[in-house]
Amino acid sequence: MACDTAFRIIARRHLDAVIGQHEATCGGDADALHQIRIALTHLRAVIRFFSPMVDDAERPVVWAGLKWLNGQLGTVRDLDVAIERMEAASEGVPSAAAELETWHRKRAQSHRLLSRALQSARYRRSIELTSNWIESGPWSTRRSKQAIRLRASTLAEHAVQRLGRWEKTLLKKSRKLEEMSAEKRHGLRLLNKRLTYTIESLEDLFSDKSLVGQMAALKLLRKAQRCLGQLNDDARGRALAGSLHGDEKASFHFLGRKREKQLLRSAAAAYRKLDEAKLFRA
Repeated sequence: MACDTAFRIIARRHLDAVIGQHEATCGGDADALHQIRIALTHLRAVIRFFSPMVDDAERPVVWAGLKWLNGQLGTVRDLDVAIERMEAASEGVPSAAAELETWHRKRAQSHRLLSRALQSARYRRSIELTSNWIESGPWSTRRSKQAIRLRASTLAEHAVQRLGRWEKTLLKKSRKLEEMSAEKRHGLRLLNKRLTYTIESLEDLFSDKSLVGQMAALKLLRKAQRCLGQLNDDARGRALAGSLHGDEKASFHFLGRKREKQLLRSAAAAYRKLDEAKLFRA
């Protein structure tokens, strides 16, 4: 499959998923919000993956619109995750009810702002622009030899080069995982998600048998992502608690130090196995 065809298929799939969860997200459905954010993250990862081909004059505008939308969704999603964890951690603790009520009020307030954003002209313009750009943006009609070559390149050829480069960067940064600050771990997690979500997006389009290692890579990447995700959720929960109460020490501690160390070790082990396997490198 040529790269231009693959990009349109995958990007359209994820944009349609964003649109499909719009109404339920406006209505307050936490799962729909989660799904729309996943679809949006997949879409952004795919744009990055095909960036050599689609990097035209409209791409920065499209990207800015998607980044804005991701920020609107992220605020409420962070609260949903924190509330879910707090409810589990505080089960059977009567004194936690008052703090949870504060969090639920904050969530309701943040969702009202999100719903307003999702029903705004800015949202509609962003979705329309992205849709048109996917199908017939300037990237699709440029006549330079390089542009024509990039569009005609096979998906398998591009994937081997691009995924290999991303994997190398991820593994290099992961070597000091257990010494990283929460901020740097978050950056590593974003790299992990980019690689994971891209492989997931391409999965059903691969026909080249040289890429059969993708499933083995996904297993390890997902393991690392789950570990880093729990650590990030904990850090975000503490930060949100600090903004609500003005004192992070008063917040729930979702993860103990022992559990943090276990998660770090598990993620580091997954990266070591991925490095040894050389699934996307020669």
